[in-house]
Amino acid sequence: MHPVPFFREAGAGPGVVCLHSNASSSRQWLPLMEQLAPRYHVIAVDAWSSGKSPRWPDAKPLTLRDEVALLEPVLARARGPVSLVGHSYGAAVALIAAMEFPERINSLALYEPVLFSVVDEQSPPPNEADGFRDAFETSAALLQAGDTLGAGRCFVDYWSGAGSWERMPEARREQVAFSIAGIGGWAHACLAEPTPLRAFSWVGAPVLFMMGKESPPSSRAVGRLLTQVLPRVQVVELANVGHMGPVTHPDIVNGVISRFLERHRPFHQADLRTLAASPSAAARSI
Repeated sequence: MHPVPFFREAGAGPGVVCLHSNASSSRQWLPLMEQLAPRYHVIAVDAWSSGKSPRWPDAKPLTLRDEVALLEPVLARARGPVSLVGHSYGAAVALIAAMEFPERINSLALYEPVLFSVVDEQSPPPNEADGFRDAFETSAALLQAGDTLGAGRCFVDYWSGAGSWERMPEARREQVAFSIAGIGGWAHACLAEPTPLRAFSWVGAPVLFMMGKESPPSSRAVGRLLTQVLPRVQVVELANVGHMGPVTHPDIVNGVISRFLERHRPFHQADLRTLAASPSAAARSI
């Protein structure tokens, strides 16, 4: 039996599936879900070994396509072409999903996908992905030594800046320390993804590509490469915002996402019923 991920859902209308960052869960998208629910059927999913989803078995390395496979029941539940919203690791999963199921994706709203494999492809190490590699290796060593809090501190401070761990609420630190056990799988999935950079020129759906101007060089390097090849891309750079923008600045980021989704909103059965009931509305739509 295929495993089913844990997910949260709200609203009715065209489907929007939200994918979270590493060391996080579907909870990070609750503000966006509340904002979109009046117009969309929004589903936020917990990835492998995150939140309440199943743990990834250690017998084989985790890949982004394994994450996409876990999404299958959710994509079926959302019905019709869906919009994918992804942050960091979740944005990388969303891109691979768009490659795997092009006919099922209406649009993509991405915040700094961590596809470090494309950086290595263009320029083998040492390169701009080394900052992530160093943080991963240090975190993994601390984790192996049994220091989950130290591993969490290293990981969080890399992505959010020195001192971010200490400023984080205790409950959030405990959540990160619990989920940090999956760091080896995340790193492998992002560094060993075999899809070449040029293949992303085949993504036909419109893409919103968001980046924070204060983000680490590693994720900005990925963005610089992907935005050169994605054919229907809108790039938005946010001043005074870093890699964790969807969490630290949700009002700004969610506003950009909402406006993008509205511009690319597909007709839905509810829209057609509204038009059928209101000839004047139908005339205006034409």
